[in-house]
Amino acid sequence: MPQARWREAPVIIFDCNGVLVDSEQIAAAAAADEFARAGIPIAPELVTRYFSGRRPADMLASIEAATRCKLPVNFSAALAAATLARLRAELRAMPHAAHALTWLRGPKCVASSSPPDRVQVSLETTGLAKFFNFLFSASNVRNGKPAPDLFLHAAARMGVQAADCIVVEDSPAGVAAAAAAGMTALGFVGGSHAEAHLGEQLRLAGARTIVAHLRHLNRHRRHKRRVPTSMASGRSSPPRYQRIGHGSGPAQSSPRSA
Repeated sequence: MPQARWREAPVIIFDCNGVLVDSEQIAAAAAADEFARAGIPIAPELVTRYFSGRRPADMLASIEAATRCKLPVNFSAALAAATLARLRAELRAMPHAAHALTWLRGPKCVASSSPPDRVQVSLETTGLAKFFNFLFSASNVRNGKPAPDLFLHAAARMGVQAADCIVVEDSPAGVAAAAAAGMTALGFVGGSHAEAHLGEQLRLAGARTIVAHLRHLNRHRRHKRRVPTSMASGRSSPPRYQRIGHGSGPAQSSPRSA
């Protein structure tokens, strides 16, 4: 029977939008433009305020419920295409992201509310794809943030317990999801979309501490105590959902198609 082993450092789970890449304002502007074309005026700032960290499908459902207007059948596809086009043209990595990921040793992955293709485009456009082998999308779980489903799914696939994970999140919905999963949540306020009150919102949602610069992540990881992780399942490494930067489709052992 496989023996339990000591994990020297916890798994760090990164949100993508607003943490690794400075995408929130770009995505909000694209969404506002598409909503305006559909006859629903909404400012980009309101898109960020109410839907940061949420799945696109959940945002569209909320907009339809609030306005009592049915969006066009092809709206979701049009929004996705417009967002990808703007990301390819405008997106930049978050300051210090490459530095932090270069020096941050140990297991890490990305868990995002965005569909896998958007996360992959974001990481490849900004040159961050090389730092990650594993991507988990809320497209593949029943409930999006603030429910814990995505982070519990990521932990299970990485072969660790929830208590062995640190989550870096920039939205109250994401921090609440991490806290509900039983993980340590770090609130990130270094994005261009971050308003003065964001840090307090993240603390109220359950963030253990607030981080303004990604280069400071390593000190928080060192403070996490070493814990034994059971490998009784016989997995010595997590099954690969999607290898970023090595093909556009899911790997053979993907848990569920998007």
